[in-house]
Amino acid sequence: MVLNDLGQLHDGYRHVYLAPHLDDAALSCGGMIAQQAEAGEPVLVVTLCTAAPPGGPYSPLAEEFHREWRLTPAAVMATRQAEERAALDTLGADGFWADLFDAIYRCPAAYHSRAALFGQPAADDPLLPAARELVASLRERLPEARFYAPLGVGSHVDHLITRRAALERGGPALGLYEDFPYAAREGALERQLAALGGGLQARATPIAAALARKVAAIHAYASQLPELAASQLGRPAPDGEAPAIFAAVVADYARQVGGERVWYLPERSSASAVLPEI
Repeated sequence: MVLNDLGQLHDGYRHVYLAPHLDDAALSCGGMIAQQAEAGEPVLVVTLCTAAPPGGPYSPLAEEFHREWRLTPAAVMATRQAEERAALDTLGADGFWADLFDAIYRCPAAYHSRAALFGQPAADDPLLPAARELVASLRERLPEARFYAPLGVGSHVDHLITRRAALERGGPALGLYEDFPYAAREGALERQLAALGGGLQARATPIAAALARKVAAIHAYASQLPELAASQLGRPAPDGEAPAIFAAVVADYARQVGGERVWYLPERSSASAVLPEI
C-alpha cells in the first residue's frame, strides 16, 4: 500500500526508511526491510522525490537521464512509481510518497552537471526545509518507530539533504544506511565516513534468508537496471544482461560486509556538529 497523506498513517510502524528516490530503500536495505516485515514489524518506506517532472524545457543533464532511462518526461514518474509499488509488494512494506521534485527538476541551474549533482547542495535548495518538516511530522506521528536515512555515500545532493534533515529531526535512534551501489565503489564509503569526522559505529544485519527477495525487488526497477549495472561495469551492460550482472554485485557486496550495514553516531546529541553547513 502506498500513501500520499500523512493523515493516513497509523502509529503501528516500527521501522521508517527515508529514501531520497524511488529505488534507494530497496537497493540499500531491501534485505532488512523484507526480514523486518516478515517478522511482523511493520515497515514504512518514505520516498521524498516522487513528483512528476514539471513542464520543459529541461536541462541537458535531465535530458541525459531521460535517455538513459529510455523514458519520456511524461512517463518518468508513472513508470518509476509502478516499479516502486512492485518492489514494495515484494518486500512486504508500505510506502509514503512526499511528492517533492528530484534535484534535476528542482534546481536545474544549480545541478547542471553530474559533478554538481554529486557535490555540495545549493544553499537555497528548497528540499532541505521541506525534508525537515516532513521528518519532524513523521517523528511526531510515529514515536515508537526506528528511523533510517542515507549515510550519503556517493554525495548525491538529494541523499545529503535527506541525511541532514534526518539527523536534525529523526530522533536519537537514527541509523544511517550505506547508499548502494555507491558504497560498492572502492574508497567511496571511507571518504564519506571521513567527511563525517569519524566515530560512527557499524552494525551489520545478515540478509542471506532475504537476499532473493531483495534481488527480486531491485529487478522491479527495470528502467534503472541498465544504468545501475553500467555504474559497476564502467561501460554499458550487454542487452538483457543487466539484471544478472547487478544481482551478482548485490550478492557480492552482502558477502563482503556481512549483509547490510547501518551506521550510528555514538552521541546523537552532537550529530549536527559533524555535518557541513548546507
